[in-house]
Amino acid sequence: MGHPLMPKATAVWLVDNTVLTFDQISVFCGLHPLEVQAIADGENGANIIGSNPVQNKELTKAEIEACEADSNRHLKMLVNNLPKPKSRAKGPKYTPVSKRGDKPDAIAFLIKNHPELSDPQIVRLIGTTKNTINNIKGRTHSNMTNITPKDPVTLGLCKQEELNNALEKAYEKKQNSSKKEIKLEAITAIAE
Repeated sequence: MGHPLMPKATAVWLVDNTVLTFDQISVFCGLHPLEVQAIADGENGANIIGSNPVQNKELTKAEIEACEADSNRHLKMLVNNLPKPKSRAKGPKYTPVSKRGDKPDAIAFLIKNHPELSDPQIVRLIGTTKNTINNIKGRTHSNMTNITPKDPVTLGLCKQEELNNALEKAYEKKQNSSKKEIKLEAITAIAE
């Protein structure tokens, strides 16, 4: 069972406008019964404006009345048929300012320990640019003397799962390209 969009505001409204028990309100709103009691006593939520769950289409008036009549019954949230929000498309991820200086170290680590990764894969993993990768590969980066290869996972620039997935894709690509080369050699040998 889901909880209301604004649980405390809904609890404030239910305390003020119904005779539901604290337990009923706490179960519906996902709050502790003592927190609901504190709202009723005015100790908590004094500045919160109540949110009407009937107007927000989270409850019906009939459901509230039925629960007021039977204190053992719990409120049931209305089924919401609105479309679920879509997850955010993959794009550049935010890297905190404190970790941005670690990116060249992570790039150097990937270039040294995982040469099978392509530049676009490194760009996606670390959140950097191809220009920076080329500068580190060509040893022309402005801070090249201070760059020491460090694992991007331990630096917090990517997750181990993301790195493993990128490595798997790189190995698959490498195997597919080697199979194509063998086929090309076989075709050339036949043609000759």
